[in-house]
Parts: sequence; C-alpha cells; structure tokens
Amino acid sequence: MAEITGFAPARFAAVKDAFAASFDAGEELGARFTLVEAGEVVLDLMGGFADRRRERAWDAATLAPVFSTTKAVAALMIARLVDAARLDYAQPVADVWPEFAQAGKAAVTVEQAISHQAGLPGFPEPIDPALWTDWDAICARLAAMAPMWPPGTASGYHPVTVGYLAGEIFRRVDGRTIGTAFREDIGAPFGLDLWIGLPEGADDRVADLVRPSAMPDFGEINEATRAAFLAPWSSAAGKAAADYRRMEVPSTNGYATAEALARLMGALANDGWLEGDEILSPALIAEATRERIRGQDLVLPYEMSWGAGFMRNEPCFPWGPTPGAFGHSGWGGACAFADPTKKLGCGYVMNKQGTALMGDTRPKRLIELAYAAL
Repeated sequence: MAEITGFAPARFAAVKDAFAASFDAGEELGARFTLVEAGEVVLDLMGGFADRRRERAWDAATLAPVFSTTKAVAALMIARLVDAARLDYAQPVADVWPEFAQAGKAAVTVEQAISHQAGLPGFPEPIDPALWTDWDAICARLAAMAPMWPPGTASGYHPVTVGYLAGEIFRRVDGRTIGTAFREDIGAPFGLDLWIGLPEGADDRVADLVRPSAMPDFGEINEATRAAFLAPWSSAAGKAAADYRRMEVPSTNGYATAEALARLMGALANDGWLEGDEILSPALIAEATRERIRGQDLVLPYEMSWGAGFMRNEPCFPWGPTPGAFGHSGWGGACAFADPTKKLGCGYVMNKQGTALMGDTRPKRLIELAYAAL
C-alpha cells in the first residue's frame, strides 16, 4: 500500500481511499491533491515519490511542473489590471502594443487574444526551437504574423503563444513580467509556493517527470493543430528546453504545489479574498469568467467555452458538476479550478503524466468524490 500523508477529515475518507488506490494501481508515481473551502484548507493529500528512482518522498515542499494550469494565473493577473482600470478587455491589443496591429490584427481585442481567438496558435512556418527562449523575438513574430483564421470567429487553443500574448500585454501596461508581478504582489506576500519560471535554487524541489507513453488524441489534425502542438518547432527543445524552464512564460512554465494552486483558486471562489485581503473584486471575477466564445475548438478536439483566459467547466465538465466553475488544466493531468457556488478551490499536481488533454481520470475521480462529500 502507498503511504499517504497530509490530512483528510472523515467526510473525505472516500477521496483518500481513491487517492491511495491510484498509487496501488500504478497510475501515479507522486501526486498531491488539495481542497480549500471558504478560504480554509480542508483536504490535503500527498503520496508517492518525487523522483524516478523512488528515493525521494513527495512532501509538502515538492514542486511540480503544471504546464497550462499556469494560464489561470495569467488570466488572474490580466484581470487585476482590468480591476485597477489600467486595461480594458474590449480594447484592441494594439492600443498597448502598437506593433500587434500588423497583418490585419488591428481590431483584435485583449479578451479575444487571451481567449484563444486571435488565430495565432503557433507558427506554421519553421523556426529555430531555441527562439522560444527569446521573449522579444517571439513577440515580434506574433506581432507580424497573419492570423490562421479570422479573429473572433472561433477559438483555437494557443498552448504556448497565449503566454507571450498575455505576458506582453501585461508588460506593456505594468512594466513587469507577469511572473515577477505575481511573485511580488501575491506569491511572496501570501506565501504561495507557485512560480512562473523556475527560480534559482529550487531545482532540487522539482519532481522528475515521467512522460506519457503515447501522444494525446488530437482528433483530426489540421494546420492549426500542427502549428500549435505537432510541428518540431512548436516548443523549446534540446538545450533550449533547459534554458526555457527559467523563462517567465505564463502559458506553460508554472511550478507549484497543489496547496498553492488550491489557495489561489480558493480566493477566486471566495469573492477574491485571500488571507484577509482582496486580490480581485467580485465584479471582476464575474467579468473575467464570463463566456467569451463557445463552440468547436479549431485546435483541441472538444467543444470549448472560454472566459477571459479562464477555461470554463461547461460543456466538458472536467472539474465536478458546477457549470460556473473555472480554472485550467495542464499537460499530463495537473489542474486547478474555482467553484464560487461552493466557495471551493482545488489543486492537483503529479509527475506521472497521462495522455488526456483535459479531464484526466485521476483528478476527475477525486473531484467527483470530494463533491459527493460536501
């Protein structure tokens, strides 16, 4: 039997049993699952190993790469600019980033850009994969690029590029990167062990990844899917991949504990309150998570509903039964979400990656059992 640490009150006994069973079935190497209810951590389970050799137990300090779950942090940071009246979702990106107006993108709005409607899911023409470590070069290419479909007509998931879009919009307004602003304004003040770009000195806390044995099912492959995910240049590779982990790319490059994710999302589920301070107003939470577009995604093989950077629970329901829940899933299985109707925040991280693009069966099972216990 796997050794499970943390805590689970009696009402969550079935969640703990299912968490342990996933290790016994060989589905997990190391993982952590945390729930926050009305601002309080009510469930925190961890188990297994942080390394492939099974010598280092997964503990409260273990960081996991959370990949696209990072996009929820980017959405929050953009929302904070809107809340402070420094940015408007409906204004053109080119208002703050004039170069972005090239190639027919002058009318693309901030909310379209961060809800995957800009038509820039990746680069259809080859680039050097090392270019992903050059922030300014990638942003210049995105600014010059012609959209792959008419902006605003459909969503097409931007797995990596949306981080540069959101990050450059933020930087043009605030002057800081999203990662630095998050660390200075939220992460450090509230003790959240959540980082965009792996900080120096934290390497020995990061869990070893066990890559999935197969590719995800992308459905029918089209040019947009190929540019987004499948082209050899669609992400950093080789030595560039090692350099990339330090990059503050708020679409793919988050490192976190499940507790930090759950506390952050728990604040968004609790009228924006985190440890007695408001990090986002209730009005902006509602506005940021309001549906911007729904329909068959042009990159992912799903019908999707997007808020302003937040993935919405409906219509696919990867995170329990509440239609209004919102958050983001990450490559391999990580996820974080907020459910304001239950004042519930959740974080799940692991190091044995699955192949599901979202709705990984491991967190889905735990989330469903947690809701049954509420």
